[in-house]
Amino acid sequence: MRFNRRIAAGAFALAFMGVLVFGALLGLLQEGLRSTGQTLAVFDGYLFRIARFTLWQAVLSTVLSIGPALLVARAFVRHPSFPGRKLILQLFAVPLALPAIVAVIGILALYGRAGYLAPAISALFDWRWPGTYGLSGILLAHVFFNMPMATRLFLAALETIPSHQWRLSTQLGMGGMASFRFVEWPVLRSAIPGVAGLVFLLCVTSFTIVLTLGGGPGATTLEVAIYQALRFDFDPQRAIVLTLVQLMLTSAILWLLTRSGAVLTGDTHLPIGSRRLLFPGQIERILNYTIIALALLFVGSPIVTIVLAGLKADLARLATDPAVQRATLVSLALAFVAAGLSVLLAFGLVAARRSLELKRRGSSAGFFEHLTDGGVLMVLVIPPIVLGAGWFVLLRTSVDVFSVAPIMVAWVNAVMALPFAVRIIRPAYDAASHRHEKLCSSLGIAGFARLRLIDWPPMRRPALLAFAFAMALSLGDLGVIALFGSDQVQTLPYLLLQRMGSYRTADAAGIALFVGILCLSLMYVAGRESAAADAPSR
Repeated sequence: MRFNRRIAAGAFALAFMGVLVFGALLGLLQEGLRSTGQTLAVFDGYLFRIARFTLWQAVLSTVLSIGPALLVARAFVRHPSFPGRKLILQLFAVPLALPAIVAVIGILALYGRAGYLAPAISALFDWRWPGTYGLSGILLAHVFFNMPMATRLFLAALETIPSHQWRLSTQLGMGGMASFRFVEWPVLRSAIPGVAGLVFLLCVTSFTIVLTLGGGPGATTLEVAIYQALRFDFDPQRAIVLTLVQLMLTSAILWLLTRSGAVLTGDTHLPIGSRRLLFPGQIERILNYTIIALALLFVGSPIVTIVLAGLKADLARLATDPAVQRATLVSLALAFVAAGLSVLLAFGLVAARRSLELKRRGSSAGFFEHLTDGGVLMVLVIPPIVLGAGWFVLLRTSVDVFSVAPIMVAWVNAVMALPFAVRIIRPAYDAASHRHEKLCSSLGIAGFARLRLIDWPPMRRPALLAFAFAMALSLGDLGVIALFGSDQVQTLPYLLLQRMGSYRTADAAGIALFVGILCLSLMYVAGRESAAADAPSR
């Protein structure tokens, strides 16, 4: 049997992910079996209280995100020529690229006890505004991140309604309520379970937001409790039990999501309004314009506040601060390595899946092909903090865990960005393979020659898009570095968290502005590449 390089590349990518995931699980299992009695004793009231709060804040965050998103998406679809529509939707994509720690700075600067809105709120309700720490802050940050994403997903679903249905509703003189009932609601009803499930999963696995805005033991989720058990209390048994409970929750949620057909990697493209003739009444127009304006104010205000707070910092001093310079270089280097590794692994999985599909010639897919197709979903079950906790426990008896921080950060971030990279690369690779596969076979072009001459030219833009997206995700990550970070190995988010913890809020705001600019610049490049790739050739 002839050696197939593409299948071997896919096998290597799966093995790479498998070692990361099962190595973490092995570390947790070994530690748990070493002292079973202590592990079982962790199942106490504290554990169930944290699990209950994790689910409760996720439910509230989902409801508060989905409800307004439905109204905003419907307002957009009823007004396809709304002034600034495209610009607002692009603004709604900013939270997808903004690191959570950066958004927290903006929310605190706007809604915090000393925030811009604190005097107005205190005067309005005649009491001193206590700030946004605790459940209120967590919900506010989750809605800021998830409501724009849910709006874009609902709008993308509404854009699939055929134009003849809109035309017929207009000819029949349907008003806003009738159009919603007979035209829009059937589509939204089928989209709600998947979108709500995705938002719920993101809220259950939220780490940075709860860590910075939780405000104490009464507002702690499972992931934050895992971090505290290892980094502050050094209680491996408690961390193991918390991790297992977290895995059961995320596995159950992911199973329900796959059953509902949810899009598990979010959206990266703006929906395009179809041509339709709608004539909403004056009252409906005013109501929809008000909804869009309020949503724009809610999403745009923290972003503007991040800029204002950052500009108040001593940026010149921060730029020459050795700690900031060192953290910047470390962040860029680790993000570059993680993004490159993620793209390589994505190419391996996509190429192996396509090669196996061609080999079976129409027969049913085998187990290995299913793994290359859906194996990336495995990393969605285990959040970064859980992977870091498993390897922290596994390595602590053999090496200095803080010395392997760069390897762990790059490794975990590469795998966590893999679902997004696969989603970007696979359509382009499959299309190129469909066009060139027979020609390459007849001419005997294979290996590096095929990659350089045939596969790479049409894959260059998707690969750059996936690289920029993965690098932006890695730059803003705080999950693994929160466990493995030290004075010797610091990234910009880790340094930002340290400055917040030492009440150096001005420095934290300046660093947040810098991190936000870096990530948004990468996403802007990714968007430009995506638009260029989607543009028709002349």
